[in-house]
Order: sequence, then C-alpha cells, then structure tokens
Amino acid sequence: MLPIAIPSPDISFIDIGPLRIHFYALFMLAAIAAATAITGRRMRRLDFPSGAALDIAIWAVPIGILGGRLYHVFTHPNDYFYAGADLWRVLYVWEGGLAIFGSITFGALGAWIGARRRGVPFVVFADALAPGLLLAQAIGRIGNYFNQELYGTPTTLPWGLEINPNSPAFPDGLPTGTLFHPLFLYEMLWNLAGILVILGIERLTRRRRGFAIGTYFIWYGIGRAWFESFRLDPTELELLGVKINIITAGGAAVVGACILAIYLNRSNSPSDTVKDQTLDIPSKVNQQ
Repeated sequence: MLPIAIPSPDISFIDIGPLRIHFYALFMLAAIAAATAITGRRMRRLDFPSGAALDIAIWAVPIGILGGRLYHVFTHPNDYFYAGADLWRVLYVWEGGLAIFGSITFGALGAWIGARRRGVPFVVFADALAPGLLLAQAIGRIGNYFNQELYGTPTTLPWGLEINPNSPAFPDGLPTGTLFHPLFLYEMLWNLAGILVILGIERLTRRRRGFAIGTYFIWYGIGRAWFESFRLDPTELELLGVKINIITAGGAAVVGACILAIYLNRSNSPSDTVKDQTLDIPSKVNQQ
C-alpha cells in the first residue's frame, strides 16, 4: 500500500443522542449556504434587493433536491427496486444519491418560479449563480468522499483513493488494497478552476448577460463527461452503449454553447451588459 494514498474515511456520520447526523447532509447544507451567499452578493452588486437570492433559493433548493433524487433513483433502479427492498430508502437523501443533472434541471424550474415572483430576470439570477454553483458542487464532493461513492478505475498513481474493501461500493473481483482514481477530488479541482474561468470571462466581456451561465454549462459539461468516462458507478441506463450521464453531460455543454450563441447575437446594449465588477471569494462574503 502506498503511504501517501488518499485514505478512505473511517466514519460517515455521528450520533448525538437519538439523532444521527450524516456528513453528506452537512456538506450539502454548507454548499447551499455558500451558493446562496455568493449569489446574493453578486446580485446586490447589480442593485437587486439583498434578499432576492434567498427568496429564489427557497423555491430552487427543495425542487432541485427532489429532481436530483428522482434522477438518481431513475438511473439506479436496481439499488431501490428488488424483491424485499425497503422502498422508503428512495427518500433517504442523507445516504447519498443526489444527481447534479436532475438538481440543475428541476432547480432551474424552481429558480424560474422564484425569480418571476421576485421580479428578477431569470438570466440575471442564473449568471449571478454560476460561480457559486460551482463552489457548491466542489463542497458537495467532500460529502461524496465520506460516502465513498465517487471514484474511478483502478490506478497506481500515488494519489490513488482507498475504498474500504468491506464497503458495498468496493467493486467485485478486485484485491484488497486496490487504489482508485479520486474523482471527487478531480471534480472539486475542476469546479474551482471553473470559477476562475467564469470570473475571467466576465471581466473580458464586461459581464454581458448569459455569458456566466453559458460558460458554466460548457465547462461543467465537458469536465463531467470526461470524469464519467472512467467512473466506476452502477448507473445502469445506457443509450447506444454510452452511459446516460455522459450523454447528459454532453447535452449540458451543448446547452451552454447555445446560450452563448443566443447572447452573442444580441446587440451590445446596456440591457445586456452590466457594470464590470468581479467577485472576491470568499473574504468579503462574511462582511455582509
């Protein structure tokens, strides 16, 4: 065993009296809070009410969680539907299993409802959300690490990830001590780099509408398609022999390109360009 391999965590929850707190749930809550705080800061810089981001999040978050869970269950049916299965486990979000593509799709619907009720243009909210969403996804990947549920094919690289051989997630037929690509870490770093890319493009384009969210979809879609290509995951749905998550990720990148194309064709009017102000992450968020 390589001494500098990434160890698998010994625990994934703590018990406080009768209450069991899963680390996955804690990191999900931290991710939501971070994204909301950053989005609110960015929207305040555009002269929108300080509470607009939270008001929209009240709609987007629960609907997004529902969508993420539905997508996960839909793509992993054998994990939940079999003889003698406890069907209530479909609702056990704290055990892991929130698919980001389902969360984004349903969350966008919730955000559209919230933005419409709050009187905020949807694309303005989406642009404000883009870097915070990548940060939230990076934080959420730490929860995946504790659940030992996001890793790739075996590797001999020194930063290989250990998976507990007694874990149900450990692949059959592999010897104890096998190390795996730490996809949770790869995606964390990819998402953090994406924040810098979005902020850089905003500076170059004077924060023209649609560019932040369009860049998000392209960046995340390309990265996720690559990671899914060597991910070990019991996703059972395939189309023409290709995992559904790779197809969905590719579709996300196409959506991003379409968004950029649409806004590139719009006139460079004051309504489509906002004042060039970048985001300081995260120091000034705590000063609000």
